[in-house]
Amino acid sequence: MAQKPSIPKGTRDFSPVEMVRRNYIFDTIKDVFRLYGFQPIETPAMENLSTLMGKYGEEGDKLLFKILNSGDFISKVPQDLIEEKNSNKLTTQISEKGLRYDLTVPFARYVVQYRNDIVFPFKRYQIQPVWRADRPQKGRYREFYQCDVDVIGSDSLLNELELVQIIDDVFQRLQINTVVKINNRKILAGIAEAIGEADRMVDITVAIDKLDKIGLEKVNAEMLEKGISETAIEKLQPILKLEGSTAEKLEQIAAVIGHTEVGAKGISEMQTLFAYIKNFDLKTEVELDLTLARGLNYYTGAIFEVKSKDVQIGSICGGGRYDDLTGIFGMPDVSGVGVSFGAERIYDVLTQLNLFPQDSLETTKALFINFGETEEAYCLPVLARLRKAGVNAEIFPESGKMKKQMNYANRKEIPYVVLAGEEEIAAKKFTLKNMETGDQQSVSAEELIKVLS
Repeated sequence: MAQKPSIPKGTRDFSPVEMVRRNYIFDTIKDVFRLYGFQPIETPAMENLSTLMGKYGEEGDKLLFKILNSGDFISKVPQDLIEEKNSNKLTTQISEKGLRYDLTVPFARYVVQYRNDIVFPFKRYQIQPVWRADRPQKGRYREFYQCDVDVIGSDSLLNELELVQIIDDVFQRLQINTVVKINNRKILAGIAEAIGEADRMVDITVAIDKLDKIGLEKVNAEMLEKGISETAIEKLQPILKLEGSTAEKLEQIAAVIGHTEVGAKGISEMQTLFAYIKNFDLKTEVELDLTLARGLNYYTGAIFEVKSKDVQIGSICGGGRYDDLTGIFGMPDVSGVGVSFGAERIYDVLTQLNLFPQDSLETTKALFINFGETEEAYCLPVLARLRKAGVNAEIFPESGKMKKQMNYANRKEIPYVVLAGEEEIAAKKFTLKNMETGDQQSVSAEELIKVLS
């Protein structure tokens, strides 16, 4: 008995209908990216592990998919290492490549590799799949697409403003009500310093980043487990519960961390960014969230997270400022900032809210019924003219039962059917049937093209 075919957990096949909807998302996002002067690039699905490892923190490294070396890779591994059964040590011997975890680190590698060919500030967008060895669940997959937009080679906070505008523009077009949460890693560093745990910045931010998912009590427990003192955790509590307007929050946090150099700089950056934002009539709600941390280690300045206000699904877009990501590849002190739109979650939100357009440019608009060779010869030139006019059209490939051909049109949700039998040919006409209303009209070839165009 043949084995039933399947795909790995956390991956998906996409039907034609799903692909039409996904392309609607991608095209909408790309249109906005181009409006702001961003250009497309692509990078390989796999990168050298040396490029990927150590860039996402300890938790991120665990989620990297490694690729086995080609050939008889195990024969080159010392026997004692095999017997030791240490996965981490063994991996370095049998795997030199991995699937990309995100698009940002490959982008940094690209910038360094082609530094002499690109113009700075470099504004790029990239829409490609990424892979993470995560536990699959609703809204979380092992293979998924990211839609990244970044500008590198500029420190200006105007770039952060543009990203907020891009976020607003994209979600307005998709008709998704969103809230953009903004924080600054310098503020978080100032908090860590103010509570006496400056060297535990990463542990604190990784824990705080889970606040929405696991709650305050478990976040505190995780920090305690990581070795952060009870006194420091106690000092942190009022900060995690701050409320009020952006100005009020910044004033309150300034009283706590304003004496630290890094904290003061973070507050100043947020004041500047929100002053920019205030000058624009954005439909998207924008707020300062001092509990927002974003766990990735490479963020150094402003950080962003976008959530749907109508669907509980986690963040649908996020990103931030990174001051020295290219430094790990030998090109120090080049600052960049970017955000990534989560296509899978955006798809789920649009589906739940029934926001996908009913009509699509990617589906067939008209089907010619095939009655035989004579009718084919009559229809084919007009079919070609329709396509030249930009109308998606097809002819049923075999002459056969009318019921079968009409069923084909119904199942593909083709809105119009074109019929040409002996009578139509004699009159040099076509019968055009609207499949939704059932209405029929007799038209010439020119009228047919005009109606369907």
